[in-house]
Amino acid sequence: MADRSDRRDAGGRSVLTANRLLDGRIVWRTDAGWTDVIDAADIVSNTDVEDAIAKARAHAQADGVVGVYGVQIGEDGRPVTVRERIRAFGPSTHPAFATLAKGDHHV
Repeated sequence: MADRSDRRDAGGRSVLTANRLLDGRIVWRTDAGWTDVIDAADIVSNTDVEDAIAKARAHAQADGVVGVYGVQIGEDGRPVTVRERIRAFGPSTHPAFATLAKGDHHV
């Protein structure tokens, strides 16, 4: 997978993401391992994210994940790019298919 490091601002914050080998689900890195909920992900400063990515990649096989990379998030804790928002919260076609974040609900 291509490295997406060039899409992060120097003073911003990021979370780490990957895909779980068992079922292909998108997962997010926490202190305790990997979760499928972005809101539970550990936030890393963009100055430290390359080291965090390297550590996560070194343990990726043992953790059962592939394609580890960093995703910049905004002040609201949401990914800044549309691609990553879709990966985090589900398809953009219909709200009934979206994965809800804490505090969100369907209208």
